Amino acid sequence: MTDLIPVRRALLSVSDKAGLAELAAALVKHGVELVSTGGTAKALREAGHAVLDVSDLTGFPEMMDGRVKTLHPTVHGGILAVRDDAAHVASMEAHGIGGIDLVVVNLYPFLQTVTSGADRDTIIENIDIGGPAMVRSSAKNHAFVGIVTEPEDYAAVIAEMDANGGATTLALRKRLAATAFAHTATYDSMIAQWFAFADQGKFFPDTLPLTTRLASELRYGENPHQKAALYLPVGPAARGIAQAEQVQGKELSYNNINDADAALELVAEFRDADPTCVIVKHANPCGVATAATIAEAYDAALKCDDVSAFGGIIAVNRPLDGATAKLISTIFTEVVCAPDADADARAVFAKKKNLRLLLTGELPDPARGGLMMKTIAGGWLAQSRDNGRICPPGRLPRVSRDVSIGSELHLVTEREPTEEELADAVFAWTIAKHVKSNAIVYAKGGSTAGIGAGQMNRRDSARIAAVKAREAAESHGWAQPRTVGSAVASDAFFPFADGLLAAVEAGATCVIQPGGSIRDDEVIAAANEAGLAMVFTGMRHFRH
Repeated sequence: MTDLIPVRRALLSVSDKAGLAELAAALVKHGVELVSTGGTAKALREAGHAVLDVSDLTGFPEMMDGRVKTLHPTVHGGILAVRDDAAHVASMEAHGIGGIDLVVVNLYPFLQTVTSGADRDTIIENIDIGGPAMVRSSAKNHAFVGIVTEPEDYAAVIAEMDANGGATTLALRKRLAATAFAHTATYDSMIAQWFAFADQGKFFPDTLPLTTRLASELRYGENPHQKAALYLPVGPAARGIAQAEQVQGKELSYNNINDADAALELVAEFRDADPTCVIVKHANPCGVATAATIAEAYDAALKCDDVSAFGGIIAVNRPLDGATAKLISTIFTEVVCAPDADADARAVFAKKKNLRLLLTGELPDPARGGLMMKTIAGGWLAQSRDNGRICPPGRLPRVSRDVSIGSELHLVTEREPTEEELADAVFAWTIAKHVKSNAIVYAKGGSTAGIGAGQMNRRDSARIAAVKAREAAESHGWAQPRTVGSAVASDAFFPFADGLLAAVEAGATCVIQPGGSIRDDEVIAAANEAGLAMVFTGMRHFRH
């Protein structure tokens, strides 16, 4: 392969005109002939450049409302010809085909058309055909042709031509070719997704194309011997931790991002609630509380398990103030996520160089839909997001012994929950959805009292959560653990009465769980004997 290829003729056809005039001026400076189409040719002429229309090159006018203009042997022969192949050169001479050494193309704005709410016919018209064909032809023949699909690459092309007397290097053409194939692959993927999801209404299409763009390489993965990177979706995406603004602190790690995502997803459940603070460690909440202020919520959440909170991730549902920032700064914290932070809070955190402050803006909608994917050996698992709720936010669910009358919770015990118990039960249930299974969450007065996560059986989760509550009581000098008089949530049914009895032993007085075990009668009988109130949700929240 020849390294330096002089650019004598360039074909430009772009929907995004950013930087076009500057690029054209640089090409003309090196004596490059400009060939163009439609709106691009008009823009170049308005900038004062002489332009040869593609129709003059091919001898055919643009036709069919512009659908056919560059799909011609004169264009593709000029791009695809192997310049050091005698047969190719002879074909070019025989048919009057001149070489095209640089192609600058970006495609019809399909994504922008879709997101603008355009009708189906308009969307179809914005599927580019000739553009991708030229991009792929140029990228295939990168040994002789440069292909530019991103305005961000104009500067590199200009710099190379200035440095090499109007020529491009093979290294640049190879890099541009890789970008070009990714560009057309992404474009086709977006079209395929639109047809599958929007036009055909399939949730699980026969082929699932993914379009992502590298945001950054990370220092390492879960462990130092693993490599890692963050990718962002191409196109519209629900705002989340990946779009947060990092105001300060050292580079985020893979684990930081994963844990911060868990914290943000949980605090988003309370985005329309009173001030709420979530503390997460290893993707599991170790303390959650709602209070009159963020500072009070943080204090209550921390007291649930201040041992696990060391080196944790904090997320809040309100902008941070200086007083809360001072409280947070009293222990080592990896990441703080908030919708915003005032000047006082930023000044406090600025003294903690290693603490990462992420500002998320509006919190994600916990009820949003979407697809979740997980890699497994040899494939992928896909499922819809767990956006299930037992009732709309802001009110307590309706409770009845008769589930046929539209109640949201099924009362299965002799005793009904009090309003306070029901509020704690809903709070605990919301949090249990975000705790690794088997999950047990005790809550009292708008704060977690103990959390048991990720155990192989539910009884052990109930016991571990109670142990943590007792340790917290001893640490803070409380007369009794906060599990006494609490509501307890289980993310899935109790398969045996032993898990419920462990909650009774911890002092819980109300239970919320999905129900559905073949031993439900045994569990209900144990609850009645202990004097508990218990409600079934009919909905499970496993989180593996």
